[in-house]
Amino acid sequence: MELGAFSVSLTVKDITVSKSFYENLGFQVLGGDLSQNWLIMKNDDCIIGLFQGMFEKNILTFNPGWDQNAENIESYTDVRELQKQLEEKGIKILSRADESGEGPAHLTIEDPDGNPILVDQHR
Repeated sequence: MELGAFSVSLTVKDITVSKSFYENLGFQVLGGDLSQNWLIMKNDDCIIGLFQGMFEKNILTFNPGWDQNAENIESYTDVRELQKQLEEKGIKILSRADESGEGPAHLTIEDPDGNPILVDQHR
């Protein structure tokens, strides 16, 4: 199953402090908007998202259709097809992608320990 580019979305208390901390670890801002309390940061192939006040738990995030530079890739599995594959494996979908649509969509699941997983397709 090809889920796309992987990142960890971190819920942070103070985005400016977190930005500084991760910059000290060698991460650089790849995208986002500090004034809206979210940033995407990258160090080599490692990507993290910093989000202040947007959700309660850290989230494992996959982006079908993107590479690790948030660039579109030619061949990928659409989130709706991934949703079908997950259901066939007995995985409970918490929020569903509209199967009748196309383009951007997302779904969420949880691992056995309650860790949220977001599959977020932007194209």
